[in-house]
Amino acid sequence: MIIYLHGFDATSPGNHEKVMQLKSIDQDVRSVHYSTIHPKQDMSHILKEVHQHIKSTDDNSPLICGVGLGGYWSERIGFLCGIKQVIFNPNLHPEDNMVGRIEWPEEYFDIDTKCVSDFRRENESKCLCILSTVDDVLDSEVSNHELANYYPIIFDQNQGHKFTDITVHLTTINKFKSDK
Repeated sequence: MIIYLHGFDATSPGNHEKVMQLKSIDQDVRSVHYSTIHPKQDMSHILKEVHQHIKSTDDNSPLICGVGLGGYWSERIGFLCGIKQVIFNPNLHPEDNMVGRIEWPEEYFDIDTKCVSDFRRENESKCLCILSTVDDVLDSEVSNHELANYYPIIFDQNQGHKFTDITVHLTTINKFKSDK
């Protein structure tokens, strides 16, 4: 089972395309939709939904995957649920770069301070990060600097922020998902 979390643009047709591409790895791909506007409510909702999906599958290696803001949530929710994560161009600091686009950006800071301190160290073997070198929204070098000590990083030279085509990474994702 693969759980897919959309980014800030929940209605982008690219979300459907990524789900269809992920189905070549696992036919059981489930999307979790969230508001993107109320971070604390989003976290509670996503956590509840992901727990329900995990309980309803017999897959021994479920995976959560997200792009942008969905990458932010995939990393944290995956950690809390004890499942592997693949994050594409994760928005690591929505409390800074989502001001004016969401109602309470400070809630992201609050969520961060309430999480396990240094959770990335505990999460080291459970997350794979794929960054675009031509990301038109986030600086991939900043993300690399923040994550490289914890997770393997793959750089993509062709895709933009929304990663409309993830097919070149499917073999790597499948191997990561199935490795024990």
